[in-house]
Amino acid sequence: MEKRTVDMQIIGDWVEPGTRVLDLGCGQGDLLAYLMQTKGVAAVGVDLEFSRIAACVRRGVSAYQGDMTTLMRAFPERHFDRVICSRTVQELAEPKAVILEALRVGRALTVGFVNHGFWKNRVAMLLGGRKVRNEVYTTAWFESRPANPVTIADFEDFCAAHGIRVARRAHLAGNWRDPCPLLPNLLAGYALYDLTRA
Repeated sequence: MEKRTVDMQIIGDWVEPGTRVLDLGCGQGDLLAYLMQTKGVAAVGVDLEFSRIAACVRRGVSAYQGDMTTLMRAFPERHFDRVICSRTVQELAEPKAVILEALRVGRALTVGFVNHGFWKNRVAMLLGGRKVRNEVYTTAWFESRPANPVTIADFEDFCAAHGIRVARRAHLAGNWRDPCPLLPNLLAGYALYDLTRA
């Protein structure tokens, strides 16, 4: 839970009080409940799993079960002040389409992901010759998680290629707690980006 707490605090710092927030892949609504309590946001979540949506509703978080891209298409441009895609982007079938649509419906987009380029992952792959298995990557290759392992370098190249402006970034060390100021693609375990359209 400590790892979840740190990135929730960073995201919370980036969210303006009283704004409209959409959380893509909201899970059981932990982040949205936190933002509702601390920032008074008008929150909406979306997730594919019914049990997660039911958990959101039980804690007073509005959430929809279904495809996030389909839901976003129902909203006009810049309907939300912020769209959040935390620990979700690496699981998406079409991350590019989701990110671009999120930047259409939101004035800002927060993306958080585990950095697959973290040095321990590189060493484990080099020495073991197998898909990384640890407390972050808990599944075997045939369970397809994550579907799109992404690195900080990959993500920043994507943003540059698609004219996406990085307003802020936070790179956390391998403990997901301390800032990582140097060589983040190698030394950061987790990354958060605050994005807007250029």
